[in-house]
Amino acid sequence: MAIQVSATSLPDVKLIEIQVFNDERGFLFESFNASDFAKLVDSKAVFVQDTHSHSVHGVLRGLHYQISHAQGKLVRVIYGEVFDVAVDIRQSSPTFGQWEGVYLSAVNRRQLWVPPGFAHGFLTLSNYAEFLYKTTDYRYPNFERRILWNDPKLCIQWPLQGRPIVTEKDANGKQLSTAELYV
Repeated sequence: MAIQVSATSLPDVKLIEIQVFNDERGFLFESFNASDFAKLVDSKAVFVQDTHSHSVHGVLRGLHYQISHAQGKLVRVIYGEVFDVAVDIRQSSPTFGQWEGVYLSAVNRRQLWVPPGFAHGFLTLSNYAEFLYKTTDYRYPNFERRILWNDPKLCIQWPLQGRPIVTEKDANGKQLSTAELYV
């Protein structure tokens, strides 16, 4: 597997690009290899769950995290395009409160590694998007929390055209300054 791992402005968040083999029949690529991931991205990550979401244009999901059983997420898009965001919510981190945003699409086939201790969200830019997550811990609804997607202190530059479509829970997220963080 030919894999290129790039640092982002948040050192623990990694952009992953995988070699794709194209010919007249279509394409083929190895979307995940545990050995390569351990060597090049994170040797401690063990994935236990895959999640698949479908979102229509303008849907903004996030910013989600769990206060216990923090999840590392390896995310990618298999149809459409999203703007994907990771926010460092580790209070002892030198990059606490900083965010990174990248475009993920079925065309660019990029993946993003969002380690435990980060809030995560995405905005659907295409008519719809199919989004896949590999997670390092299970989903525990009683530990789920949300940071307000438009927290003025974070100042995330979402590529919005009008108001996003958000759930009531996401609309009622907390600002980072008052959020209950990972323990």
